[in-house]
Amino acid sequence: MSLKYLIKKELLQMRRNSFLPRLMFIFPIMVMCVMPWVMTMEVTDIRIVTVDNDRSTLSERLISRIGSSELFRDCGLRPSYSEALDDVERGHADVILEIPRGYADGIEGGGQPERALIAANAVNGTKGAMGAQYLQAIIAHNAAEATAPRAAAPQAADTLFLYNKHLDYRVFMIPALMSVLMILLCGFLPALNIVGEKETGTIEQINVTPVGKAEFIVAKLIPYWTLGLVVLTICFALSWLVYGIVPAGSLPLLYLLSALLAVTVSGFGLVVSGGSGTMQQAMFVMWFFVVCMMLLSGLFTPVRSMPEWAQTLTLINPVRHYIDAMRTVFVRGGGAADVMPQLAALSVFAATMTAWAVIGYRKTAR
Repeated sequence: MSLKYLIKKELLQMRRNSFLPRLMFIFPIMVMCVMPWVMTMEVTDIRIVTVDNDRSTLSERLISRIGSSELFRDCGLRPSYSEALDDVERGHADVILEIPRGYADGIEGGGQPERALIAANAVNGTKGAMGAQYLQAIIAHNAAEATAPRAAAPQAADTLFLYNKHLDYRVFMIPALMSVLMILLCGFLPALNIVGEKETGTIEQINVTPVGKAEFIVAKLIPYWTLGLVVLTICFALSWLVYGIVPAGSLPLLYLLSALLAVTVSGFGLVVSGGSGTMQQAMFVMWFFVVCMMLLSGLFTPVRSMPEWAQTLTLINPVRHYIDAMRTVFVRGGGAADVMPQLAALSVFAATMTAWAVIGYRKTAR
């Protein structure tokens, strides 16, 4: 019976907090409507300058083809490589294409053509490498068209993109961004709530009552678990209304995965709050672990591209398992059998963190 009144107390506190209702609506709107656009890893708008030493019809066709591509932005012709390199050094260009003399004669004559030079600014390694690959594909296609009357066209390959046929990066990011919301709402807020009560002294009134530790912890967490699932529902609605993206898999399974993550991060937040004396201390400790969990989760970079020791370290990261499962169900339409390892891992994390929070909480002052 005491659990009912403790939950009622927490709900009253949340209702009287003018910040929480705003956070519940504004935060998911900002994360879902802004972050998928600014966190994209797609490489576009590659600035290119060209040095055309051949000045032939074939080289002009190549330059025109590059300029019409959506991936490149033509920054004009330069008379020499040194002037083009100066543009790169000043940050006005990303890639240089130098077309040598005799380029068209070599291709159209059927001999060995002079090779074009691609110089890419690799300070941003991803942009430099992808820009050079895109440019090589355009050059090869242009040369193949010039020799088509004399040589048989190469066998084309049909490409079928599964699950995300338009290669929309937002489809990949939206399920993962939901983990950010769950961590901040279900992890940070319970931790700050308890530390805030420590600072004001109101928690002492609970500590002198016969309320058990387990009841107190569960009563603290249930409202934030509910808040997290409400915000998740808002995220699903925004994903459909703004992007036209709907889950390919089971909604109950997505809610189950999110509930397990909410239990895990809220338990971890209470563990941190139990060892913290001030809100500032709790914020710094929580932020340290949250940043590490996000960087090792596969949110920004694929886990398989990490070093082996980092891949091993991600196995103890609940956010990694949640993001893997969410992308499997949300994007691929997987079922419970497909995410059973992630479900088992999240269940273990949830049970461990909740037990740690209950055992570690002390009703006496330290």
